[in-house]
Amino acid sequence: MAGRPALNAVEVRHGDNLALLPAVPGGSVQMVYADPPFNTGRTQSRRPQATSAAPDGDRVGFGGRRYATRALPPGPGYADAFEDYLGFLAPRLAELRRVLHPTGTLYLHLDYREAHYVKVALDRLFGRECFLNELIWAYDYGARTRRRWPAKHDTILVYVRDPERYFFDSEEVDREPYMAPGLQTAERAARGKLPSDTWWHTIVSPTGREKTGYPTQKPEGLVRRMVQASTRPGDLCLDPFAGSGTLGAVAARLGRRALLMDSSPEAVRVMRARLGGLAG
Repeated sequence: MAGRPALNAVEVRHGDNLALLPAVPGGSVQMVYADPPFNTGRTQSRRPQATSAAPDGDRVGFGGRRYATRALPPGPGYADAFEDYLGFLAPRLAELRRVLHPTGTLYLHLDYREAHYVKVALDRLFGRECFLNELIWAYDYGARTRRRWPAKHDTILVYVRDPERYFFDSEEVDREPYMAPGLQTAERAARGKLPSDTWWHTIVSPTGREKTGYPTQKPEGLVRRMVQASTRPGDLCLDPFAGSGTLGAVAARLGRRALLMDSSPEAVRVMRARLGGLAG
């Protein structure tokens, strides 16, 4: 594990990434994690809630404990609707391909409703031979419909800049428990297994230390796997839709550098507060 990186190992830039990306040198970025708006057609926002222990509360938590909740004023949000979603993404994806190092990797985090359209566009841009994986992030949280199978996953498309040269180090990835450890040797069961292309991982806990209050925040454990596998200590990682700054927090802890971009002043404020002295 790398030591703590130098101050300002994480740089935060405020602005539209389409305007900011041309200033990033071509081939300088080892890994891109991009989590663009999902085009859900609605405003993404979080309405915070205050909780307190109460025997007759409206929520039940761990161990059957009950809590009372009350709504607080709405948190930060953004409009998540595009008339031409691919038209919005395409020039940005072209820039992301340009800045990738020949050994670099793009992780593009998408909603299931748009992933198949975007994959066709990425096949044309990168070449089908550069498609590495379709990762499925499966979680179990939120409302459930009774009119269809509840949607409880996101799609992460993984493309490499050069299929003959890309970097991938599976030995550095945090391992996970076997689903049937009794079928493994004691040594293998203790070590755990390498994650497959389906990642079962909880969302960011509403009361956990990671929570920033920014809508659509992604868990550090999810992004850490990508950074561990596709970068080395000292490498540069880029998030052009940085939101709450999860990539920056993960990269800093793993001894990588990070460049974070977002057009929202509120996102920049959240990132700087979260990253403290690491953010330049």
